[in-house]
Amino acid sequence: MSLTDEALVLIQKMVKSPPLKALSIFNSSTLQGFHHTHHSVSFILHNLISSNMQMHAQSLVLQVLSGRISSPFFTPSSLLCDLTQPHLSSTPTFGHLYEVIINAHVQSQLPEQALHYLNKMVDQGLVPRSNTFNNVLGFLVKSRDFEKAWWVFNEFKGRVQLDAYSFGIIIKSCCEASDLDRGFGVLVQMEEMGWSPNVVIYTTLIDGCCKNGDLERAKKMFCKMGELGLVANQYTYTVLIDGLFKKGQKKEGFELYEKMKLNGVIPNMRTYNCLISGCCNDGNMNSALDLFDEMRERGVACNVVTYNILIGGLCREMRVSEGEKFVNQMKRDGISPNIVTFNTLIDGFCSLGKLEKALILFDQLKSSGQSPSLVTYNVLIQGFARARNSAGVTDLVREMENRGMSPSKVTYTIVIDALVRSDDMERAFHIFSSMEKAGSVPDVYTYGVLIHGLCMKGNMIEASKLFKSMSALHLEPSDVIFNILIHGYCKEGSSYRALRLLKEMRKNGMIPNVASYSSTIGVLCNDGKWEEAEILLKEMMESDLKPSVSLYNIISKAKNDTLLKLST
Repeated sequence: MSLTDEALVLIQKMVKSPPLKALSIFNSSTLQGFHHTHHSVSFILHNLISSNMQMHAQSLVLQVLSGRISSPFFTPSSLLCDLTQPHLSSTPTFGHLYEVIINAHVQSQLPEQALHYLNKMVDQGLVPRSNTFNNVLGFLVKSRDFEKAWWVFNEFKGRVQLDAYSFGIIIKSCCEASDLDRGFGVLVQMEEMGWSPNVVIYTTLIDGCCKNGDLERAKKMFCKMGELGLVANQYTYTVLIDGLFKKGQKKEGFELYEKMKLNGVIPNMRTYNCLISGCCNDGNMNSALDLFDEMRERGVACNVVTYNILIGGLCREMRVSEGEKFVNQMKRDGISPNIVTFNTLIDGFCSLGKLEKALILFDQLKSSGQSPSLVTYNVLIQGFARARNSAGVTDLVREMENRGMSPSKVTYTIVIDALVRSDDMERAFHIFSSMEKAGSVPDVYTYGVLIHGLCMKGNMIEASKLFKSMSALHLEPSDVIFNILIHGYCKEGSSYRALRLLKEMRKNGMIPNVASYSSTIGVLCNDGKWEEAEILLKEMMESDLKPSVSLYNIISKAKNDTLLKLST
């Protein structure tokens, strides 16, 4: 019997069986090494779809795309091409088969192929349902291919079925692409096409406005929701509260939180995490802890994020031991501390100089079955570097490399900074060279550390060379580097170079700090250049920097000394 005849026998068996039994026969024949044809695959797919078993049909197409179902008679592309021939369009299940194929390609993360079959389907006069179109559109947005998503929406919006979710997806895409005007334009289109925006659409736009810093627009949208009779949900309130907190409008954020509760909208875990985070960032730990207690009293479940926010806040306030106690509470709640929890506490103890305690936590992290991250090592290396424990730094770098982790530019910079602080510039530059050889590109902070070390040593020639070399890497010096160099030139009494850098800073839109202005004014006065010193003093005040009384006295003395010399 030929292979084609075998396929026909298989089809006859499947015809006489219920759909799931037929699928079982099909699958078992595949496992037995049976070679399917276009006919056998087509039969089982149409059989499943006509029995309203689209998910089973989609799973079958996925197996074809992945190669789990293969045959010498077809390739995935030739099979799908054969299944979607225009002359088959009269088949009742034809449209649904197209949708199965499109969705299978989306699930296989093959958007171009999904779009190919979507376009082919539409060209054959078939209208995809909204959920199929939404799957393609949603995948593009999740992949952050925003321009492609926008093109697809505009290309197909008059040729496919749309629903409110379709508009929600493209509005979300616009918001994530920071194109709020385009998102609001879609809202207008939606209304013009007779669709009424729902709470999800408004919440998406409010969230987009908050994330893009347009808080006023977010507030207007929130008010408009109320005017339209749309009831804000937990997520709507939470995104706006979060936006208010991030803009420093904490009073309004708490007022909205109270309004939320008055309107009977129960705060969820995300709401509390947002409020607790806002309080922690503001250093208001008592309010953060009160909110945590309220959260637990209301029966709202905490997660590891909640605990990490609190522990982070306590560590920033140097209340590290209190933060550590929350780890036990976490465990009692059935929540396992994660790498962020350990890193936060290790950093906290390192900041207090309690390196032994930090190492105990480091061991606990490893014994818990978790692997230390690059951040973990960087935090510990920084702690040992601060304590000028070079042996500890070396051991940690070695252990890190033994675990297969390459030092990052942060690691290198920490080690360089430690050597600079130990007055070992030679080794600092040796590490700097190793960093470049390893392909880790130094950043502005790395250069700042080395320039600071050279300036402290009074080696302004080398500091200047290093400063100029930054342009080759297209690195823009920070205001910190400018201020360090200005201070260095002032120490050596070079008023011309200090003044030149001050002018360069201003030209680049930076404002020199009080120390830079004061030092430069001081050396200018020493050189008898009190007129230029007065110009700088005026600039300083125009920049809202407050000169000290002694600065006025220095200029006055320089002026008087100059006039005295001229009179004699």
